[in-house]
Amino acid sequence: MTRHEIRDSAFKLVFEQLLRDDDVQELYDIAEEIDEITVNDEVKKLVEGTLAHAEELDGIISGYSKSRSIARISKLNLAILRIALYESIYDDNTPMNAAISEAVKLAMTYTYQEDASFINGLLGAYSRDTAKKEDKENA
Repeated sequence: MTRHEIRDSAFKLVFEQLLRDDDVQELYDIAEEIDEITVNDEVKKLVEGTLAHAEELDGIISGYSKSRSIARISKLNLAILRIALYESIYDDNTPMNAAISEAVKLAMTYTYQEDASFINGLLGAYSRDTAKKEDKENA
């Protein structure tokens, strides 16, 4: 599987969990049963990491979403944002700009243009602030 395919499968599972609030293993079982979402170790790692840090990620999203409260962000957008932030923070193999680019691709596939712009803007602001903090720490 490509990284894009892994993200796509993880996105679908994280989104499904937001809708159903099912146990993650139940989501995996359903995905395998319907055979439309690939579930492998890499997908599970991304899904479980994202879900484990959901509260922290939502806090970051809330802090950068100037126009919408977390409750008003669509579940599709929330799933995309959580995955991108999780990868940016916790996956040393994924550069932040790659996570942002992939998040925008997912948004362009599954949401409206305005949502892709919202996601890009929020993640871009987070990225700029993170870069500034790193610059200050390295100075």
